[in-house]
Amino acid sequence: MRKHYSVPIGKAVRHVAKLRGGGSALPGLVIEKIDPDFVRRTLEQLPGGVVIVTGSNGKTTTTKMVVELLESQGLNVFTNRTGSNFSRGVAAALLGEINAKGKLSADIAVLELDEAHGVHFADVIRPDYVLLLNVMRDQLDRFGEVDTIATLLGKIAGQAKKGIVYNRDDPRLRALSFPDEAGISVASFGASTELQSLFPSDDDLHGSKAKSQTAAAHKNDVCLEKLSGQKALISFEDKKFPVDLKISGAYNILNSVAAIALVRLVMKDKLDQAAMLERLQTITPAFGRGERFTVHGQPLEIVLVKNPAGFRLSLASFPAKNHHTMIAINDNYADGRDMSWLWDVDFTSLKQSGVAIVSGMRAYDMALRLQYDEVMLSDVNLQLAKALKSFIKNHPDSPKRIFCTYTAMLAIRRELGKITKVERAL
Repeated sequence: MRKHYSVPIGKAVRHVAKLRGGGSALPGLVIEKIDPDFVRRTLEQLPGGVVIVTGSNGKTTTTKMVVELLESQGLNVFTNRTGSNFSRGVAAALLGEINAKGKLSADIAVLELDEAHGVHFADVIRPDYVLLLNVMRDQLDRFGEVDTIATLLGKIAGQAKKGIVYNRDDPRLRALSFPDEAGISVASFGASTELQSLFPSDDDLHGSKAKSQTAAAHKNDVCLEKLSGQKALISFEDKKFPVDLKISGAYNILNSVAAIALVRLVMKDKLDQAAMLERLQTITPAFGRGERFTVHGQPLEIVLVKNPAGFRLSLASFPAKNHHTMIAINDNYADGRDMSWLWDVDFTSLKQSGVAIVSGMRAYDMALRLQYDEVMLSDVNLQLAKALKSFIKNHPDSPKRIFCTYTAMLAIRRELGKITKVERAL
């Protein structure tokens, strides 16, 4: 009986939330309460089943890549595209796609899920395929230490019905035991030996070299062979393919390798390889992840940061030279409440250019951290809207970059939407 009224109610809540400009997960929370079986019942309609993309870093970008590559194969793909990666975020996204009768017009679902929520999701809705990206220290107040995160990812992979793709360069993923069952394929992706230093594991970043150096010689199913800026050489099936990508950042390039590995596993002998590689080179950055806007004729980039590994890699991938920098740190639930991880990030790469302004709820924590690394800071303003306005006004003639946590990124995008074109998230 509930299913007859839950869809109209959920759609109504979503419409109101959209009009008010926020709360991408709110409609999902409402429908979870009134119709707990909504997500399972809706996703069971899909002939191609469900794909889960999970791991500490890169979920949103990789999910977007997988979606677009599958679309290049002629598939109609459902996804939780805003990066709201809790179960209620999936429910909210479904409400935007189904018709009044609850019908979802799609062939396959590709879902980004965080490690903890992914376990509960997979227990209820077994995925057909699982992609495991990496294991990093991420929101310790929610997940615990890295061994706990690895255990969670192993449980999600253990529910896969058809296939698993994992990052073999990550020692904690390499140590997992995957299902040894008929019908379940396991594939790996990674980088060549000469590129390993660009993609440090959590053990590398925290000074524990032993585990990360024990990988036996192994040929990954898909491998990043060479990298120069946004140009890469990717190998699979004993062939090497040059690609020129629109995304930037070494870790985003590796995400594209992960996406290829998953799409090859899903499509098997039906894969149109040329169409996949052609589409790969047109993919733009995901929502808030290296997303670029034009403000008063100058580029402004937003780079999401949420753990020490991600922040370190972002600083390395987006050099500060010739840019003015803003950092915005919030500690809402979606950001993680424990901001002690900022002390695990090396900010010395910002010493030469300095930081124009820091903002957000934990702006003074960020300011103190910069002071210890002797990074010159020009201003502190806890109010994001005012800080952004000042940042843009004081540096009108130069490229700008903002490193920000998740809820700060959402707020900044809303403010930018008042002065330039910003794709709506909901």
